Amino acid sequence: MTNAGPAIFALNTSRGFGEAAAAAAHTELLPHEERPFEDGEFKVRPLCNVRNRHVFVIQSLYGEAHQSVCDKLCRLLFFLGAVRDAGAARVTAVMPYLCFARKDQRSQARDPVTTRYAAKLLESAGATDVLTMDVHNVAAYQNAFRVPAEHLEARSLLLEPVSALAQEMDVAVVSPDVGGVRRAMAFREMLAGQTRQVISSAFVEKRRSAGVVSGERVVGDVEGRTVILVDDLISRGTTLARAADACRRHGALQVWAAVVHGVFAADAESVLEGVGLNRLVITNTIPPFRLSPAFVARTVQVMNAAPLFGEAIVRIYDGRSLVELQERETNGSHFRGPGPR
Repeated sequence: MTNAGPAIFALNTSRGFGEAAAAAAHTELLPHEERPFEDGEFKVRPLCNVRNRHVFVIQSLYGEAHQSVCDKLCRLLFFLGAVRDAGAARVTAVMPYLCFARKDQRSQARDPVTTRYAAKLLESAGATDVLTMDVHNVAAYQNAFRVPAEHLEARSLLLEPVSALAQEMDVAVVSPDVGGVRRAMAFREMLAGQTRQVISSAFVEKRRSAGVVSGERVVGDVEGRTVILVDDLISRGTTLARAADACRRHGALQVWAAVVHGVFAADAESVLEGVGLNRLVITNTIPPFRLSPAFVARTVQVMNAAPLFGEAIVRIYDGRSLVELQERETNGSHFRGPGPR
């Protein structure tokens, strides 16, 4: 294999995603080693020459049974350091799902701003750029880093299964809380532009006190419509379930959800089963491994985000615009992969 093109690695837990992203970039993953030691320590290293190359390291930072969020972050940090020590000219940390991005401000006295601390760790380990998808707060994410912080949006991926629906029936795009209104409005505008249909919008009030979420008022008209709830992340599913229930009580005929990252923590499946979602569209930044195969087959549609990351990697390597990539996606020209290199 020649040194032409980006040098792409994917750590073991993100290997499938990395292979798909590399294929979209018309290259292959480079070999690396992850070696465990008896006491829980490990070493990670590239197994090929990376001197003077632009290296991309793919690791989605979600927790699972055999590797916690912190385990995965630590492995990523050590690998970034190893490739920098091996002479890489530039190192981009590619994190389809970025951990600790939800705690981006102080909501109580002496709260940690964990997003900023994670950014410092990545920079200190050797990341010269970072790339992720649909963080909770884009401004906070960009301000946390002192290196270029690139950000992809999954709207076009989530929109694909919804477009045919909007051609057949009246649709309302709904944010499950006030904080997500801008995200939902951008989704609505893109859906309306692609389908040439009139798409309603609404949001559901949300109050949080001592960790308890409440609020059932729907602002906007959902009666007689199919509702599409739009959000960046599902954790336990309580926010989505509360919003779905409120929309049904206000006359919605069906409830779909389009959500980028499916964490599905704790009893999320039973929470979502209880409100009878007609369809849940997510991306594969986090595989839905916590859900039962029966629930996935019945309710969930997983959209592949890896090709979008593949083109973003090529564009970063070539010095081309990511803004143009996002604008093309927004205008409905879906990614089909870059041409031969």
